[in-house]
Amino acid sequence: MEFCRSCGSPLQKPFLDLGNSPLSNGYLSEKNIHVMEPYFPLEIYFCPHCSLVQLDVFEAPEQIFSSDYAYFSSYSSSWLAHCKSYVEMMVKRFGYTKDSFVMEIASNDGYLLQYFKEYHIPVKGVEPATNTAEIALGKGIPTDITFFNTDYANEMVSRNCLADLIIGNNVLAHNPNLNDFAEGLRIALKPHGVITMEFPHILQLIKNNQFDTIYHEHYSYLSLHAVRYLFNAHHLEIFDVDELPTHGGSLRICAKHTGDPANEISPRVAELLDKEKRAGLLDPATYEYFRLNVEATKRSLLQCLISVKKEGKSIVGYGAPAKGNTLLNYCGIRTDFLDYTVDANPHKQNLFLPGTHIPIRHPEQIRIDKPDYILILPWNIKDEIMEQLSFVHEWGGKFIIPIPEVRVIDA
Repeated sequence: MEFCRSCGSPLQKPFLDLGNSPLSNGYLSEKNIHVMEPYFPLEIYFCPHCSLVQLDVFEAPEQIFSSDYAYFSSYSSSWLAHCKSYVEMMVKRFGYTKDSFVMEIASNDGYLLQYFKEYHIPVKGVEPATNTAEIALGKGIPTDITFFNTDYANEMVSRNCLADLIIGNNVLAHNPNLNDFAEGLRIALKPHGVITMEFPHILQLIKNNQFDTIYHEHYSYLSLHAVRYLFNAHHLEIFDVDELPTHGGSLRICAKHTGDPANEISPRVAELLDKEKRAGLLDPATYEYFRLNVEATKRSLLQCLISVKKEGKSIVGYGAPAKGNTLLNYCGIRTDFLDYTVDANPHKQNLFLPGTHIPIRHPEQIRIDKPDYILILPWNIKDEIMEQLSFVHEWGGKFIIPIPEVRVIDA
């Protein structure tokens, strides 16, 4: 029997099974595409006690966030603009200065802390992936190459360097040890400090059928109810929340020590909790209905691609995101459908997608080959991509958007 990683309650059978899949960031070089890849189940559970939606843990974070982690945050201009706006807002709202200390957990390549640095605010990144951390260090952003946990937080106490602001963007869902992580946040935060966490909102995942965001490094799929339960258990209180458009629909929570009189609780917290309840996030039947939508989307996408190939048309992909690998492996889409995909990240170019072994090329290959259709895998930034590829209208190219429903759009 499986048990909830947040509250410890026993879990019933999974409500969704996406089959066995390799690690979605396990990109392959040409020399190892014939080596056996490890596959793990993608089975998703709902805990009716604390509302946490979760995967079973099959692979440790140390194996996923390795020295060759392929995701670099700085390759999306829209994400960088989002982060710069966040920093401006936080400095204005909370008055951070050169006497403050800001720490980001899972700081990647310094994509966000670089903007605090422009304000001459002392910063520290905590990033387990060596290759991305080295990029941040090259930008002059102090970065510890390690995982954040209670041991790290206790070291901060011993060095008397607790944080005024702790940031975690898209990291809470990546940690299987939720209670250790939350306790570390409590330990590392100054008495009147602030925590902000951004994470994809499961309300949007279900509403917009974003099943491809389910993969092994996302151990949890979070609602405000679930995060509030976790934080309350560690004497942390959520005092504000915002709904964001990033990653297909995310939440940004603001939290503090329970009992800290600073920062009154915003009415937005109660409003969003009520919104989640009305949307059925506390009802197991909601997740069963989601499963039916997922299965229907798989059939629709395959029917679309089969129809295009029967017409003798060519299809390539755009992007090599982790979410795309869930989609392609679950639907069984390989090089019989996609000739290749392209990605602006040079660290992914000339590699192969895990499981499907679809080659990854430079984006310029699209201009050279003039494919008839382009399947946009990072659908959350489809507008940015379609603008970049506006030239494909020259030969009548079209875009296929797979999520939330399959659509074909003229360039």
